[in-house]
Amino acid sequence: MVNAEDRITQYQALIDTHPEIELKGKNMLYTSINGHMFSIMNKGQGLGLRLSKEEREKFLDDFNTQPHESHGAVMREYVRVPDELLADTQALAPYLVKSYEYVKTLEPK
Repeated sequence: MVNAEDRITQYQALIDTHPEIELKGKNMLYTSINGHMFSIMNKGQGLGLRLSKEEREKFLDDFNTQPHESHGAVMREYVRVPDELLADTQALAPYLVKSYEYVKTLEPK
């Protein structure tokens, strides 16, 4: 079982692969652009990534995972990143880019 500190370290390593992305937050870590979050790290639930509908469906199938939940609520458009994938920064990095690029297409808040 992966502990919260390891997940945070792995999340930071993932964010470090994309210099334009800044990790924000203290108790709940997240990334955002134009007022839209696109990744979120909950202590108990792990990492969630926001993806387009097509990418989300493919991700859920490819990694046998489910939508991301935060505080008992399902987060629309987010997938839960399995701990094994979170530990593989190189394999996960393209999905961070897809998430970032998807959110850039949304109308700024």
